[in-house]
Amino acid sequence: MKVIVLGSGIIGTASAWFLNKAGHDVTVIDRAPGPAQETSFANGCQISVSHAEPWANPAGLMKALKWLGREDAPLLFKPRLDWLQWRWALQFLRESIPGRSAVNIRQIVAMAEYSRQTLQAVRRETGIEYDCLQRGILHFYTSQKEFELSRPAAELMQTLGCPRRTVDTDEVVRIEPALAPLRARIAGGDFTATDESGDVYLFTSGLAAKAREAGVAFRFNTTVTRLVPEGTGAAARVAAVEVVDPEGRHQNLTADAFVLALGSFSAQLARPLGIRLLVYPGKGYSATFPVTDPAAAPTVSLTDDGHKLVMSRLGNRLRVAGTCELNGYRRDLNPVRCEALTRRTRELFPGACDYDNPVYWTGLRPLTPSNVPYIGRTGYANLFLNTGHGTLGWTMGCGAGRAIADIVSGRAPEPDFAFTGTHAGAPLPALS
Repeated sequence: MKVIVLGSGIIGTASAWFLNKAGHDVTVIDRAPGPAQETSFANGCQISVSHAEPWANPAGLMKALKWLGREDAPLLFKPRLDWLQWRWALQFLRESIPGRSAVNIRQIVAMAEYSRQTLQAVRRETGIEYDCLQRGILHFYTSQKEFELSRPAAELMQTLGCPRRTVDTDEVVRIEPALAPLRARIAGGDFTATDESGDVYLFTSGLAAKAREAGVAFRFNTTVTRLVPEGTGAAARVAAVEVVDPEGRHQNLTADAFVLALGSFSAQLARPLGIRLLVYPGKGYSATFPVTDPAAAPTVSLTDDGHKLVMSRLGNRLRVAGTCELNGYRRDLNPVRCEALTRRTRELFPGACDYDNPVYWTGLRPLTPSNVPYIGRTGYANLFLNTGHGTLGWTMGCGAGRAIADIVSGRAPEPDFAFTGTHAGAPLPALS
């Protein structure tokens, strides 16, 4: 079949790679000048199966309420006259009730673990270099209460086959010696040796190059304006995608199938077709610091629970990312939130980096209220979804791409995951 993939981040590029391997004629369309220019450009770089707890849980809800009004809070909600934002927020409240979190964790872990294994296979096959470190992820706590509250989640992960183990302060420092100056403040942590880190931009760019060599066509600087439907009911299909090409001309591009992988912008494109996706942008920040003292900088990827930050060593750089701002689609930098990243990193590793010359960045994570993405079919026979991966796009990217290629090809995907469009009588189950 001829397949058009909309979006060239890690999700869209991985989808194109596996669709090509399945024998399809694939074209990728993106408004950017190259792959991975937006949300996949400078994120936290963790392949984090072990910390797949959705933000929507009873404890997370209480924290979100406590943070209201704080400009530097890890989660910042700025109310807008936006019906999607309020629908999303109401569903987030529903997903936070006891019992829902465990259901969502099982879904997320199933896809994340499948994706980690798929990424490793792609790495072996392609030899792509992307500052990969297979040293695990260490989550440390500076609050005794939060450390104790983390134990049930760690135990649940273990029952799901994820080797996330609770460790004491001495073990935290043994795993990452750069945390030794902070020993007196660390209550404990948990460590998953099978987790990884690496530069998602380098990987996605490398995979796009390999895909192009294999015959995938990429059309950059091309803006998608709408999906053109035809037919009704069971015969409804997408006839074409309307785009504006680099010369400013409108074109209708036809294909046998379309994969919607436009992240936070997927909901806007799907809405005119009557597909109501609860995908809302969660604006995340990152800071990248040049490492000046390699011995003082961490080499194990870290998660700082108290500030909801992740830290990954990328060669001679340290990437620090986190926070989430629910405030529409703008990507302007908030100086208060940028400075919070630098302040916390300098506090943890005072002599490790050049903190006077950070590179700040923002990206719009495509969040569903449950953190469970939309992957699968829609009510339109030839339109497929691969979107809503939130903070775990890099973690789930290869697995989601492989799974959607199976679905488009008429095969059942391997992971035990509630794919959209697979329930009788419900062409688009509510995952949000």
